[in-house]
Amino acid sequence: MDFAGIRPRSEAAQRWLREQAWPVWLEHGIDREHGGFHEHLSLDGHACSAGFRRLRVVTRQITVFAAAALEEVPGAREAVRLGCDFLLNRAKQPDGGYAWRFDIAGEPIDQTRDLYDHAFVLLAWSAAAPFFAPVISVDTTLMVPDWATSPAFLPRVSAFAFEQALELDHYLQTHFRDPNGGYLESLEGSLPRRQNPHMHLLEAYLQAAEIWHSELFFSRAEELAELFLDRLFQTREGALPEFFDDSLAPLRDAGRFMVEPGHHAEWIWLLSWFQELAPGFGVQVPDQLEPTVAALARFLNQPACRTRHGALVDEMWSDGTVRAGSARLWPQTERLKSELLVPNPDLDRIREAYQVLDQFIAGAPRGLWHERWTAEQGFSPQPAPASSLYHLTAGILVAQRALRSDGTKK
Repeated sequence: MDFAGIRPRSEAAQRWLREQAWPVWLEHGIDREHGGFHEHLSLDGHACSAGFRRLRVVTRQITVFAAAALEEVPGAREAVRLGCDFLLNRAKQPDGGYAWRFDIAGEPIDQTRDLYDHAFVLLAWSAAAPFFAPVISVDTTLMVPDWATSPAFLPRVSAFAFEQALELDHYLQTHFRDPNGGYLESLEGSLPRRQNPHMHLLEAYLQAAEIWHSELFFSRAEELAELFLDRLFQTREGALPEFFDDSLAPLRDAGRFMVEPGHHAEWIWLLSWFQELAPGFGVQVPDQLEPTVAALARFLNQPACRTRHGALVDEMWSDGTVRAGSARLWPQTERLKSELLVPNPDLDRIREAYQVLDQFIAGAPRGLWHERWTAEQGFSPQPAPASSLYHLTAGILVAQRALRSDGTKK
């Protein structure tokens, strides 16, 4: 497919990341006094009013600044190191898990072990790997493959980060496995169960498998992809529920279940990424993968999934009716990826995805964005959350790589 008319939009979005968003967050989004990252930046002065830190923001900002460091943005490497220092010296606990929430000084104030956040810890260690010196100190009882300690491996990525990732995988497999399938929401056994943490855990394992060429990590990703295809995705409705009971049966209201279109788009990206990596690990892609991707896309392409401006709405019911017609930023970044990665991409829908994303950025201060649109109030003046920079970074860069490879790459 000829993407020549789309590439200028992609290049403009990437320039915005490199020249505006990343520098603004490197300047204003880091708390250098306490050694952490701010939760948000206000649109009228880069202020942060949050009196806490969240593990997911630390980990997401590590992945963001690692992407910036690969582009040689000044200060990005130091920010990656600062975030990893927080993970090691503040967040990681003696049991091998990571605390969930911290005060401004970085002291844990909530020791919940949360699957969603642990998925992002694994993603962060994978993203940060190229920025550590290659130091070997891994415990071979944690299934370290022989090639991981070979001289050819060491110059590429850090074995120190690999050690952290292996230890975290060991912790997840030991403590979070659910006998009913998948992983627990938290060690406290909270309900309902959600697809969302499993989705991000798949993302993290795919990233880890790719950066370290690890069969172990890819096998974990394969299990999660199969869980999605066999149990999470509901073939009858052609849709993905957000919430499940303890046995992974969808939670329904009058026979229907709640759907977030943004997560449909996100799964299209992740299943495409899984499909891309599978041959390199000698894995045959399940027959139902491509039909499921097509079903995810069909649900997204319903007119009811869009606002009058073309943005994906936040929540739908599985019967195709709208549950919440507001539109947050992050589904728009996920839609951008999915439009380029579905079979037979549609140029008009790709253009619309870029136009919608531009609407959330246009009018906001340099390097920031509008987080939410509602029909009643238009774009919200609320602060720009740090957590959304992860979505913007991934969405723009994944789309850029897909365009470079004619829509076939993650």
